Amino acid sequence: MIKKIKKFIYEKNLDGYIIPKNDTYFTEYSRTNNLSKVTNFTGSAGFCIILKKINYLFIDGRYTIQAKKESGKNFKIFEIPNILPKDLLKLKNYKIGFNPKLFTKMMLEKYFYKNTILVPVEFDFKNKPSKYLNKIFQLTKKICGESSNTKFHKIKQYMKKKKITYLFVSASENVNWLLNIRGKDLPNSPLVNCKLIIALYGKPHLFINSNKIPNLIKKKFENINICDENNFFEIINKLKNGSFCIDKNTCSIFEECLINSKFKIKHEIDPIYYLKSIKNKTEIKNTQDAHILDGVALTKFLYWFKTNKKKISERKIEVKLEKFRKRSRKYLYPSFDTIAGSGPNGAIIHYKSNNKTNRILKKNDLLLLDSGGQYKWGTTDVTRTVCTRNVRDQIKNNFTRVLKGHIAVINCDLNKNYSGYLIDKLARKPLRDVGLDYSHGTGHGVGFFSNVHEGPQGITKYNNVKLENGMILSNEPGYYQKNKYGIRIENLIYVKKFKKKIGFENLTYVPLDVDIINFKMLNSIEKKYLFDYHLSVYSKLSKFLNKYEKKWLINLIK
Repeated sequence: MIKKIKKFIYEKNLDGYIIPKNDTYFTEYSRTNNLSKVTNFTGSAGFCIILKKINYLFIDGRYTIQAKKESGKNFKIFEIPNILPKDLLKLKNYKIGFNPKLFTKMMLEKYFYKNTILVPVEFDFKNKPSKYLNKIFQLTKKICGESSNTKFHKIKQYMKKKKITYLFVSASENVNWLLNIRGKDLPNSPLVNCKLIIALYGKPHLFINSNKIPNLIKKKFENINICDENNFFEIINKLKNGSFCIDKNTCSIFEECLINSKFKIKHEIDPIYYLKSIKNKTEIKNTQDAHILDGVALTKFLYWFKTNKKKISERKIEVKLEKFRKRSRKYLYPSFDTIAGSGPNGAIIHYKSNNKTNRILKKNDLLLLDSGGQYKWGTTDVTRTVCTRNVRDQIKNNFTRVLKGHIAVINCDLNKNYSGYLIDKLARKPLRDVGLDYSHGTGHGVGFFSNVHEGPQGITKYNNVKLENGMILSNEPGYYQKNKYGIRIENLIYVKKFKKKIGFENLTYVPLDVDIINFKMLNSIEKKYLFDYHLSVYSKLSKFLNKYEKKWLINLIK
């Protein structure tokens, strides 16, 4: 594939070509992955630049080790958001090609506009369309807690306030939320690929393959103009004059140019991101129910793992965990590819086993197991680090430091630590006190029966979004020692209002491996949290467990 792109570069009189991870819908996980085709990199975020004589791959901190193993042979690896390497910065007047349907202006301006000449030109990766036409389905108010009409009303109130005539919803996840629809277009998220133009006055225009919409739903969409995805420019031309708002994070350069041919554009972050980040009581209740089902599956798996005496591989662990999840009729499929990293593979933050890397677990190995599921109705994501035998004191101490950071997050006062930026500091403190740290965020937002990664909320060094009642996040500090082991502890949590105060409450109820905890390092508050947490796990899950699993679980309550 690299040779074909270099040939294309010469044919088009270019000096290089940029290839992103995303598809035309800018989803994190997609059935189309051109970046992987070119680089062999399988992570969920990144882009590459192919030049005539050298190739660059840019990834974020989660994938540094992974990228070097998968792509280091043919690519120089650099970390996002670091600036471009010096030899690229010198490429003034170089002509770099890009597909305008796969980039936003913001993506390109961040690195290239001052230094290079960017040429919109599409390289044909010859991606075959899916053989299957996945039909969409609607979520009732009983499932999602709010009608689509009510949501539209909120959006139009926003548009009136901002004096916006048309709002282009270019992120499929936001259209799915607004219309209370879901689908099967993505490998791990129950979403349908589509886009929407909301008119302040008049019917909205939904851009979707109409064959995906069952006749029964079409009847319910009487107040929506269903448009072919290829008729975007035609629809734009038919719209009356007014102000047109786009989201610079997900509106492609191609779409922006079409809109700009007729309208003056306003740039605002799509208000739906914020609205859908705050889950209502029904969404929280359904998510809690999904986590009970997931907790049962994980607890049964952990009992099997801790009592298993046979040799097991990472791949077998993945298959075994999936079997436990499939026992629930409400389980659909994984919310992302399971990460089962043993020993040195655990140090690869988003590790994915394959035939070459698949390890048989050794006696003193740590296993980092990060997995999640899509259920009717809820999305889960949980990480546990477990051992088969006793581990060294240094590993126990580092695990305990990660645990202390994890507990600091769930116990923090949100009236004082009101944003992810402030909470992230609390999570890292036990590690930083001894000169250690981790290269990923402490937590990401999570959708309701949607994407496992969602914004704008998050617990990171850079996130200043105020955390509000109903927001769901992950709580996942970690520590990784290259080529040796990885540690991560992750629960999903949500912001809950307690009278006049707000705080975090766990959604995930899965036991922790007490064999790796140095209890002498825990203070009384941390010990009480651990006791209460395992007691809650037992009270919520015990009725679904057999007598051996119950006995094992109750012995964890210390």
